[in-house]
Amino acid sequence: MAFKPKVGLISCSGEACSGGNISRAATLEVLHHLRPTETVTICLPLFLAGDEAERDFAKHFPTITIDGCSKLCAAKGTTRYSSEPAVKVDVEKYTRDSCTVMDERWKVNKSSNLVEKIAQDIASHVDRLREEWK
Repeated sequence: MAFKPKVGLISCSGEACSGGNISRAATLEVLHHLRPTETVTICLPLFLAGDEAERDFAKHFPTITIDGCSKLCAAKGTTRYSSEPAVKVDVEKYTRDSCTVMDERWKVNKSSNLVEKIAQDIASHVDRLREEWK
């Protein structure tokens, strides 16, 4: 049986808009329910602060960044301090709205369906990355 690595999930930690909360919720859904034995989470603040274990994982194994907005802080930080993420998920592309126009009703009424959709997409990426691993 060939080795298939776990896939690192690096989620946004922003609080400026609902996208950060949605990205973290989708990441946790994958980590705890959809692909619990195939994924690990990488702490973005610890990663950016210089933790070598977090950075080394991202250098050697596939990562998926899940950003809450088009600033793509998780993707940019991963690229700068380790390597290019295998997949970059931008929550704003799912909403077709910028982070700044989401109001409180949007957060409550639409986020659970959106979290599930994004989580399913992340899980599909995990499956593909593990299958393509050489």
